[in-house]
Amino acid sequence: MSSFAFRLAAWILALALVALPIVGLVNGWLASDRWPFRNLEVEAEFSRVSAEQLRAAVTPQLEQGFFAVELDRVRQSVEALPWVESARVRKRWPDQLEMRVVERKAVAVWADSRLVSTAGELFAIPGDVAPEGLPRLAGPEDRALEVLEFYAEARESMAGSGYAVAGAALSSRGSWSLALANGARIVIGREAPQDRLARFIDTLPRVAAAPGAVWIRADLRYANGYALAWRLPEPAAPAPSDLPPPAPGPTT
Repeated sequence: MSSFAFRLAAWILALALVALPIVGLVNGWLASDRWPFRNLEVEAEFSRVSAEQLRAAVTPQLEQGFFAVELDRVRQSVEALPWVESARVRKRWPDQLEMRVVERKAVAVWADSRLVSTAGELFAIPGDVAPEGLPRLAGPEDRALEVLEFYAEARESMAGSGYAVAGAALSSRGSWSLALANGARIVIGREAPQDRLARFIDTLPRVAAAPGAVWIRADLRYANGYALAWRLPEPAAPAPSDLPPPAPGPTT
């Protein structure tokens, strides 16, 4: 076979591969009832998302059949589930759909009761209950990741101080504050928050206090120090006397 004939045959084959699907669609060869999906393979953790939820999300999209299905729409349907962070979808000939689903990990509760993922994304869980023991964060929504990162840094900084950080907040003016597990609050401010917190942690053990007094609020918004508000211990009640009450006096 000459080179010209070989090239001509290759062109004819390429045109046929392009034309056949079009002809097939016109004649109904690729209709959903001819090439339906019969198998669904899912790789997922199945911790917060169930197989039934995933099946319900993709089934309406698969009614179009193997050739007509839009994989982007299938992916979007899966990623619309509250606990799904991302999904990868592909089809395998002749009748199988494969999915890999990554679940969101909730690491904190936002001010309006939404959850915060490890990526700093806010998501709602309608009809579900937030996991217990999560810290509470607050601030501008577009800075959720920054608040999460600041909380993680503050928690690590205070790990050896005997105080557990239970939450962090960023005000609309950019002022940072921390909530501790014992109910105390630390107002840090806007300027050099990490440096001020480190100075506070370093000097706090050397602060003298009345016996039994507990600090409940620290204000670090000072250039050369900080202020503490204390809760003083309740005064002890007088001890009961063992002496008998005095006898009544004479009456007139």
